[in-house]
Amino acid sequence: MLLRPNGLARAAVRFRPAAFAGTFIALLMTVAIVSACGILLESGARASLPPTRYAQAPVVVAADQQIRRQVGSGEGSYEESVRVPERARVDAALLERLAPLGRAVPDVVFPVRGNAGPAVEASGWGASAFTGARLGRGRAPVAADEVVLGAATATGAGAGSAGDRVSLDTPVGKREFRVVGHAEGTGVWFSDAEARALCGHPGALDAVVLFDADPARVRAAVDGRAQVLTGAARAVDPQLAGAKELLIGLGGSFGGTATLVAVFTAAGAVALSVGQRSREYALLRAVGATPRQIRRTVATEALLVAPVAGALGCVPGIGLAAWWFGQLQAKGAIPAGVDLAVSWIPLASAVGIGLVAALLAGWAAARRPARIRPGQALAEAAVERLRPGWIRTPLGLAAVAGGTVCAGLAAGGSGEDAANAALGVVMLFMLAVALLGPLIARACAAVLGLPLRAAGGASGSLAAANSRAHARRLASAITPIVLAMAFSSTLVFLQTSQERAARQQQEAGLLADHVITDPPSDARAGVAITRTSVLVMAGSGGERRLQSASAQGVAGDVTTVQDLGVREGSLAALRPGTVAVDRSLADSAHAAVGDRIELRLPDGAAATPEIVAVYTRGLGLGQVTLPAADLTGHTTSGRATELLIRGPVPAGLGPAVTASGWTTAQDLDRELNAWANTTMAAVLGGFAAVAAANTLVMTVLDRRRELQMLRLVGSTRRQVFRMLRWEALLIGGAGVTLGSAIALATLFPLTKALTGAPPHIPPVLYASFAAAALTLGLTATTLPARWALRPGR
Repeated sequence: MLLRPNGLARAAVRFRPAAFAGTFIALLMTVAIVSACGILLESGARASLPPTRYAQAPVVVAADQQIRRQVGSGEGSYEESVRVPERARVDAALLERLAPLGRAVPDVVFPVRGNAGPAVEASGWGASAFTGARLGRGRAPVAADEVVLGAATATGAGAGSAGDRVSLDTPVGKREFRVVGHAEGTGVWFSDAEARALCGHPGALDAVVLFDADPARVRAAVDGRAQVLTGAARAVDPQLAGAKELLIGLGGSFGGTATLVAVFTAAGAVALSVGQRSREYALLRAVGATPRQIRRTVATEALLVAPVAGALGCVPGIGLAAWWFGQLQAKGAIPAGVDLAVSWIPLASAVGIGLVAALLAGWAAARRPARIRPGQALAEAAVERLRPGWIRTPLGLAAVAGGTVCAGLAAGGSGEDAANAALGVVMLFMLAVALLGPLIARACAAVLGLPLRAAGGASGSLAAANSRAHARRLASAITPIVLAMAFSSTLVFLQTSQERAARQQQEAGLLADHVITDPPSDARAGVAITRTSVLVMAGSGGERRLQSASAQGVAGDVTTVQDLGVREGSLAALRPGTVAVDRSLADSAHAAVGDRIELRLPDGAAATPEIVAVYTRGLGLGQVTLPAADLTGHTTSGRATELLIRGPVPAGLGPAVTASGWTTAQDLDRELNAWANTTMAAVLGGFAAVAAANTLVMTVLDRRRELQMLRLVGSTRRQVFRMLRWEALLIGGAGVTLGSAIALATLFPLTKALTGAPPHIPPVLYASFAAAALTLGLTATTLPARWALRPGR
């Protein structure tokens, strides 16, 4: 009889749908998670905002908000692009250079505050030419002591009519001005010259706007020292750059890991489905089917199942991306004007990845049943092969060796180096579990089988014997649980470890009794702190790169309000041109006391201060401490963000919070990071958990004849279910143990490098993870077994 593999594949899918249900679910979920990450990645790459402030500005000259530098040399060189922590500005000298090309308007934006109410945005009146601000009454400011107030601002400042005097707190101190006009909306306007004097950075401008100018001539005049923006590029919004970076990071970095996990799990489900039908393939070989026909049958099955699963998987993928994007937007991480980009590119790519994964996994699983001699096919299919594979075993051992090496590198590294090495640890050990699955499962069955026989009686002994005899089946069930436990534990407990270390450092290091946020510029009590971020050149040789670090600029004796835990040097030597750094940052930069460290200040300006102290409480208080004078003109706000006071709070400084209240507020600032880690853990852990349940259901349904045979030889339903429960506990226990070991191997070196302490694992939270894994195993085993053993089947 002429065999028709495509017909066989269609018949298998049609008449044995249960055999393909697990594969279908695994592929559907793979496409869902891959497409969701792809949509986020594309949204980040295409993120844009319509011009707002510069909507009516034909040409805008502004600084590049990215620091671009060439890394490496030769063919392996590449351009590194790092976003500046705050807004970069252009040199004010460009204004004179651009003036002959058209009407050039300087633009500076800075916060000011009246006697009551929050800070408002201030600028020069010349900006009204492109912002659309209009006078309601009065005239524009001309003299240095004149100001125009927005209607809402005038009410808050207590200036009801022209001629009133108003006191405004600016970046250079409190000043008194005479109101000469009122404009619509909220804001404060000075003369252009006064605005540049008050902004705190008189030698730099936020932008230069040109009217009636040729962009090509402007670019030639700028000569690469700034960006010339027209059209949609005029939407100069620092938050947009952060949103793009966040979305690309989620879709790229996390998406890459999630894709590997998803493809890896889907491939395991396909391989399990093919392996469960080894008897069918053996029978086909026995009756004359060629190896090519077997391989074509498996490939056709994948082509029948994968596209349908992929098309349906795009729907939850779009839903997951939309939910994730909406949550980030609601938390303020993405500007309201940025939209989610959904196109055919990530959807088609996800479907293609699922199809390729199914084809490769099916081909790998069908290799042995396809090439085995027909006479041996049925005998080989009757029992599980115990001999380890000559390809999988060496690769698995290599993965174990690689994971061990990465763990050592993470333990000896610091900062981002340790984080990158730690990612390799978890991925390599997970790969090792997959490749060495049968050997690991047999070892787990042997070790856990001893207490199982003692505690479970006859049912436990039968469960232990079954597990040892069917190690490959056991490995297919254990691997997804290991995935769920390892990734969820690593992400969640890394966050708990960092939060605990930061809280402990804040509690031990904050000596001040009260903290005043957004203090007045003329405050004389306490120590003024300017909180911001800087970029530090870390690494060595050709691997040097810019690394973001939290920073604090101090005005006063910081030792009276903070105990930074100095280990080398002295904070008494802190003066302009010097800096104190956290120990982990010093290790990353390979620098010590007396060395100069390469920094980029908040606006991207380069600096090389001398290190005068190295301390240990940077995670909670700031990784870089430098004099506030060195930050003058380099921050967006241009003023101190906090005032730390010991003793009673002097009158007139505004509301104050206690040290414990400030610590709580700092915890809230890290809420977004905690939420992001928890969400990633839920996505990966949830996917792996469903994959584990899917695999267990596939395994139990494939054992219907085995379970029915136990009933025929006299076993009661209760005995059969007890055996299955013991097997489920063995699978869950092995998965939890291996997953926990991988998580610990990752967390110990990583938290040691980041926090200087071992990981903090809350017992209740860990117990809930373990209980969830065990409950999952019991439920996914018991429910299909009840269906398989119901009367009449």
